[in-house]
Amino acid sequence: MATPATTWKSDGLLLLTAIIWGTAFVAQRVGMDFVGPFTFNGVRFALGALVLLPLIMSHKTSNGVDRSNVKPASRSVIIIGGLLVGLFLFAGSSLQQMGIIYTTAGNAGFITGLYVVIVPIMGLLFRQKTTAGTWIGAFLAASGLYLLSVTAQFTMGYGDFLVLLGAFFWAGHVLIIGWLSPKFNSFKLAFFQYAACSVLSLVTAAFYEPMSIDGIYRAAIPILYGGIMSVGIAYTLQVVAQKRAHPAHAAILLSMESVFAAIAGWFLLDEVMSLRQLGGCALMLSGMLLSQLWGLASSMRSIDEKPSSQGR
Repeated sequence: MATPATTWKSDGLLLLTAIIWGTAFVAQRVGMDFVGPFTFNGVRFALGALVLLPLIMSHKTSNGVDRSNVKPASRSVIIIGGLLVGLFLFAGSSLQQMGIIYTTAGNAGFITGLYVVIVPIMGLLFRQKTTAGTWIGAFLAASGLYLLSVTAQFTMGYGDFLVLLGAFFWAGHVLIIGWLSPKFNSFKLAFFQYAACSVLSLVTAAFYEPMSIDGIYRAAIPILYGGIMSVGIAYTLQVVAQKRAHPAHAAILLSMESVFAAIAGWFLLDEVMSLRQLGGCALMLSGMLLSQLWGLASSMRSIDEKPSSQGR
């Protein structure tokens, strides 16, 4: 049972994770002034993979035996799984990075956050059960998206559309991670997907973007923040914190990523939202939280209703 001190520590780490992820949208936006989206993602995910190497090594004994509780996967599963999850990560991050050129950091943060509503709906394709809260949350999120992004002429901005399309790939990425995680050490899985995404991004950049050392140098601070802080450190903080965090706390705190994206966009880039857009953000955040917390409450009730098989 977690102590109050442990709970506060876990919540603090999750809040820090949300702040890093939220402010990373600003770094992604600024980085586009110097390099193309594929170059930016290629370098930052390479940095993120390198940050995880010491953590992977720390999970081994001096004899090289993996000390995690995950059953070792075959080499073919590791390669195919890493490529598959890396492909979805590449698609989601590329669409997000291209879209952020044409929209604000705040819009990108809130629209990307819709993946938490999309995940349980896409789960229906795999015969996963969903709850009433998911559908209510989806309705609130869709209403909020309309207020945030759809104009009076019923059109959506190009950047918002790309980020929304990317949210579906982020949702697919979450579902694949859920399938693969029992077969992988979590740090190894993160490393392989980041490495695969980096290679795919750099190869695409070589064909479609002018790549230069000077451009990467000028975008060094946004790339370092996006790679080391957002990809490497924030992911590690999430893994560490969620081992002891209350699930409801984790759902609420991590959903604040979109709020911090909007705040950072306003504070650092002078981005301003209209009252209509702010109302849309409020509806979207409500939908995200309801979708997560309703399902969490239902699962906890079902556990409480089951007779315990372990006596005390």
